[in-house]
Amino acid sequence: MPRSHRRRPTRPDTEDSLDRLIAGWKRTETRRGTEWTVQPVSAAQALKSYRCPGCAQDIEAGTPHLVAWRADGVLGDAADLAARRHWHTHCWRIA
Repeated sequence: MPRSHRRRPTRPDTEDSLDRLIAGWKRTETRRGTEWTVQPVSAAQALKSYRCPGCAQDIEAGTPHLVAWRADGVLGDAADLAARRHWHTHCWRIA
């Protein structure tokens, strides 16, 4: 039987949140003079509920939203990523 020479995709390490978030689609935005890294979360990726800092309401599991963290923090990428917050898309736009 012939051997398949196709490469099998490898899964990223799910325990390493820094690499997982950096690997996803993201953009940099400036809000009130501060650089923020913003990454959208699809409904399929939203597995937990979070509290939106913009409106103080819950973001239910399965709701598409954004994750934002400082891009210019002085304590480094790991500290900025640990301080990330989940926002409703609308709340982030008007913040």
